Amino acid sequence: MKISKKEVFSIPNIMGYFRIILIPVFLYVYYNATSVEDYYIVAGIVCVSGITDFLDGFIARRFNMITEWGKFIDPLADKLTQAALVFALSFKYKLMWYLVGLFIIKEGFMAIMGIIMLRKGKKLDGAKWFGKLCTAILYIVMFMLMLFQRMNNDRANFLILVCGIFMSMSFILYIPVFYKMHKSNK
Repeated sequence: MKISKKEVFSIPNIMGYFRIILIPVFLYVYYNATSVEDYYIVAGIVCVSGITDFLDGFIARRFNMITEWGKFIDPLADKLTQAALVFALSFKYKLMWYLVGLFIIKEGFMAIMGIIMLRKGKKLDGAKWFGKLCTAILYIVMFMLMLFQRMNNDRANFLILVCGIFMSMSFILYIPVFYKMHKSNK
């Protein structure tokens, strides 16, 4: 697959690179945060990343800037960002470790199935609605956990549980999608 310079430097793809660059910034600020204001900055970074995630897809579709490279870089930026958020918060909230495990299982399944399908000459045609909903819920929950650092554990655990439910739902709903892809034109 040949990728043109125009494709690499399209506005949506630049937004994807920006989200990837925000990851070490987020981690640095989060792990060095000492005040409530620092955590507000962290929450702001998460918010900017989430908004940029929404905007890059919107711009790509609206202005016909969908590229094969963008179909790779956007989900990569999503998964790296989500992994950083979940992992970073796992040191504060014990229940988050279950989310880390679920995230690894879900994304591992998605990666393995994606590779298997690519070898068959097939690929998933973009994220499904339940994958997008899962991503939105994850960003909202992570934003709230960053913003409200003094949230009691029961509320934090409830939010983590909600996120886990949506992540599980997304994982379960992707199984038949890949099964159908596998069975079609065998």
